[in-house]
Amino acid sequence: MGFLDILLGRTKAVAPDLDRLFGLPSAAVTLQAAAGFTPTGTGAVCFASVEGAAFADAHREVRELLEADTDRAESSSSGEPGAGPPVEVTRDEYGYSWLVSRRAPDDLPALVSDLHAVNSTLEGSGFGPQLLCSVVAFEETGEPGPARRRLGLVYLYKRGTFYPFAPSADGGGRRDNALELRIKAALADDLRVEQDLGRWFPVWGAPGL
Repeated sequence: MGFLDILLGRTKAVAPDLDRLFGLPSAAVTLQAAAGFTPTGTGAVCFASVEGAAFADAHREVRELLEADTDRAESSSSGEPGAGPPVEVTRDEYGYSWLVSRRAPDDLPALVSDLHAVNSTLEGSGFGPQLLCSVVAFEETGEPGPARRRLGLVYLYKRGTFYPFAPSADGGGRRDNALELRIKAALADDLRVEQDLGRWFPVWGAPGL
């Protein structure tokens, strides 16, 4: 990093390493043992929307790839809990798009493969700069439905790192910072956790949270 970069607060870009997503299943085991959170079966990739035929084609390719999964189709048609609409696209209040994938809660490896495929397809089509993050949703076990706390493990595409995002149980647009730091410590050996807390951006409106 050059002197000018230091003065301007710039750092060199880190090459994305999407294979780090495959560390999530083992991290989920640690998360359940340490904090009592289990996957909900919902995950999503967030990206900045782009107009144009090329992006529309890449977007369609991603959806067709996921919807062609025979295991997903069988799961959805059988009405398995957590299956829901297998693939959908939503847009949050900030204008970002989310491509949402749903699997059975006990099939986290398949969900992670979906997220990897979405990121890889968009990256391979030249839309890496539009990729922002991927989120996998977890919920607290052993509590009544409305009282269950939610937690997202967020993968920052451009950093290649993870961090926890925990909305407070009482809502109101607040975060449970104590829980987030507890999860950070618990997953230190399972994932490459983002050490710069200033980059733990809130992902309000993320699917499943």
